[in-house]
Amino acid sequence: MIILKLGGSIITKKDYATPTLDNKNLARIAHEISESSYGKLIIVHGAGSFGHPFASKYGIGDEIKDDQDLWNKMLGFSITQHGVKELNGLVCEYLRIHGVLSVSIQPSSFMLTKNKRLYSASLDLIRKYLDLGFVPVIYGDVVLDLDESIKIAVLSGDQIVKYLAENLRPERVIMASDVDGIYNKNPKINPDAELLKVVTSNEQIELIKNNQTVDVTGGMSGKLTELLELANLGVESEIINANKFNIIKNALNGEKVTGTLIKKNI
Repeated sequence: MIILKLGGSIITKKDYATPTLDNKNLARIAHEISESSYGKLIIVHGAGSFGHPFASKYGIGDEIKDDQDLWNKMLGFSITQHGVKELNGLVCEYLRIHGVLSVSIQPSSFMLTKNKRLYSASLDLIRKYLDLGFVPVIYGDVVLDLDESIKIAVLSGDQIVKYLAENLRPERVIMASDVDGIYNKNPKINPDAELLKVVTSNEQIELIKNNQTVDVTGGMSGKLTELLELANLGVESEIINANKFNIIKNALNGEKVTGTLIKKNI
């Protein structure tokens, strides 16, 4: 089993204020997945411009101030949920067009958070879909939160990946991003940034924490924290640049590709 995470920045125009799909990238990625070899595959994708602007605008996950604020956040919840569900439908459609038997899985229908951390989810249906040969496609969503001061929260694809990996114990986790891996500095603004081929500690995360873009789901340092916790449970991850031709196909096939390996510190 492999869990493949597609970052919102590679399947949408993430910096756009309105939901905008990156049609060219998504079509290429779907084609690469269809040409790769895998046994069981779960795809988790980010929200990108279909979710982040709305979640940020309405303060989803922030403490509720009063009844009017709650109403506004609930409105934002509905708008965000609609946006990310629309994106998920498009991702599943592109996969189907290229011969991948995708099935949409909506997190807000069965996942709950507590203080903005994924708290509970039944994975029985996902197991059944996998056994039948489907490729479940799950995504970053807005969900109900058990904390009464919050009530609703953003659930990132990275948290979902971690929860799935903890409970399903895949052979590998592949994180497809828009950079070659983890750098000691932000490579988009620092030409001298160096790629870290292996990350094994929180100390390394601190090196990049203040040099990366932060979004409503935590940015790169948030992703690394999730993956390092996963590595300590015995599931290694690799971060690769999905903007490069055939890298997803090669990674799914088990070939060595440029990227950063997240592994347990021995």
